[in-house]
Amino acid sequence: MMELALPAEFRPNEFPAASQEQWRELVDAVLRKTGASYDSLVTRTYDGIELQPLYTLSDAPPVPYALAPVRQGWDVRQRHAVPDPVALMNDLEGGVTSLWLSVPPSSLERLLDGVYLDLAPVVLDGSVDLARAMLRVWDQAPVLASEVRGNLGLAPFGEALDVIRAASAFPALRTCVVDALPFHDAGGSDAEELGASLALGVSYLRALTAAGFSEAAAFGALEFRFAATADQFSTIAKLRAARRLWARVAEVSGVSDAVQVQHAVTSSAMMTRRDPWVNMLRTTIACLAAGLGGADAVTVQPFDAAIGLPDEFARRIARNTQNLLLEESHLGEVIDPAAGSWYVEQLTDALAVQAWAWFQEIERAGGIAEAGSLVAGRLASTWAARSARLANRRDPITGVSEFPNLTEKPVVREPFRIDSDSQAPWGDAPPTPSFSGRSDNFGLPRVRYAQAFEELRDLAEAQPERPQVFLATLGPVAAHTARATFAANLFNAGGFATPNAGPTKTAQEVAERFQESGAKIAVVCGSDTSYADQAVDTVEALRKAGAERVLLAGKKTEAEVDGFVFMGCPALEILNNTYDFLGVER
Repeated sequence: MMELALPAEFRPNEFPAASQEQWRELVDAVLRKTGASYDSLVTRTYDGIELQPLYTLSDAPPVPYALAPVRQGWDVRQRHAVPDPVALMNDLEGGVTSLWLSVPPSSLERLLDGVYLDLAPVVLDGSVDLARAMLRVWDQAPVLASEVRGNLGLAPFGEALDVIRAASAFPALRTCVVDALPFHDAGGSDAEELGASLALGVSYLRALTAAGFSEAAAFGALEFRFAATADQFSTIAKLRAARRLWARVAEVSGVSDAVQVQHAVTSSAMMTRRDPWVNMLRTTIACLAAGLGGADAVTVQPFDAAIGLPDEFARRIARNTQNLLLEESHLGEVIDPAAGSWYVEQLTDALAVQAWAWFQEIERAGGIAEAGSLVAGRLASTWAARSARLANRRDPITGVSEFPNLTEKPVVREPFRIDSDSQAPWGDAPPTPSFSGRSDNFGLPRVRYAQAFEELRDLAEAQPERPQVFLATLGPVAAHTARATFAANLFNAGGFATPNAGPTKTAQEVAERFQESGAKIAVVCGSDTSYADQAVDTVEALRKAGAERVLLAGKKTEAEVDGFVFMGCPALEILNNTYDFLGVER
């Protein structure tokens, strides 16, 4: 057979290797044409980690990270804060494999009637009375002690230690949850959540060993709970880093075979009340990331969790999210699928380094029980930084700060009924043991990223008529649509209606349509060319037509306007100022 000979320049295996420096030069050349720079491609996280646009083998850390456990899938765990046997059975029949209960102790026996407790592990929120009641249920159930699995969810302090000792009758039962959700729900960063969880976990180890438990038994009693967010790579890296960090704690404690058991819960902070359907996308990504990151159990919050009591449809969607990822995508059948990704490996390492440094800082302050003000201050600082990015929409929230729908049909749910015998509802972060067994939990707040914009939407709908901002569009639709869409998006995020002039030819035409709208505020929207030709005349015509405040969509004009709206502008400040200008009472 004749062999086809190719010239040397067409032989792929003889191409010269391209260097990262050459790639950087080509990128810089392209970006210079747009007025941007390479730095615009670098993202800085709230932990100060710089995420690069390109990673190579040289970026991979030399330290091997603890692999995700070898398993078939993960535990599909749903939380029940209302003692509803029908909802609980629907979950179990629909694919849920373990139960997370935060219910009155008196309701346990009725709630679990008919549940095969040898097949369905039960995890509790940290109430001593609830734990005692659950131990009685297991004692009376037709199951072997070795078949009882789950977690009592306790903090190993005070009278909880007696319950933990009593639980030794069930060898496979864990008793304590190191809950990192409060650190996340206070607005903290990934490394802050990790470092604080380490400090909390170490405090639990000290309490258990001081109470007479061996080091191995103390490690075996703990399960960690982390938040999973729609930032999929950060969630994957966080869970991978958490295992490596805990392995280091076990190593210095002289326990060689301790494995961190992880329960990932889709973030309460990222959930929205407005356009809650988008929460399905957020929780799907978070669930995927938790599974790929190696979580042993995953809880997907129902999409309406921030509104009220989730209905059966929302619960079904939550569990089916996991069913699809497990049964159709088979995500649980791959061991640590992110391993080998230079980006994820580098991010994992950077998070671990940052988290360890934060853990050491807490320890130097006397441990988590003594570091309340330190922890609260650090988290408050991060929340302030996050709030600033949310306020200028650099951290966009789809359906709330971006692409809001003022005509959406509100999702109505039954409100939570909270009495002295019930636990916190789905709409709040799950109740957790305090850091030192105290009830104040250091006063950490619980935040939601969308709350400031949603409060403005509520304010708008509380008015007799929805406040409005008129869009003074210049020229044909093609000339003004980009900036008009931007301006409408911005003011709709605050609840303002945004009628517009449509296609126009003259300044007088714009002014007449403004006057017809009954608005007091106008935003001039057009192209750079139309601004040069018409902005001055249009602003003057608008003021004569009664405009009390005139803004411009863009950053510059020769017209005398009262302000500008543009990409990256202080959106929340502008919206609040607009309400103040209109005299709307808070």
